[in-house]
Amino acid sequence: MDINQLSKKIEKKLLEDASIKDVKIIDNTHKHLKHNSHQKGKFHIKLEINSQILKKINRIQSNKVIYKILSEELRTDIHSLQISFI
Repeated sequence: MDINQLSKKIEKKLLEDASIKDVKIIDNTHKHLKHNSHQKGKFHIKLEINSQILKKINRIQSNKVIYKILSEELRTDIHSLQISFI
């Protein structure tokens, strides 16, 4: 899977959640290519999520919501996930 396919899949899944109004997906993989733990075919993703509901609950709970939605992608395509709520 390439980053464009993954981005579309992530966006579709996240926007199916009624509490998420918008999502910006940033590929930071290029910053980690020389790291010893870098895994070819896995991406370093930053998410900027517009959700007033998730922004109001504690960080652990809001991250659990996102991790549950993206559980398959975290197993197969995502090495690192950075989440911010706006």
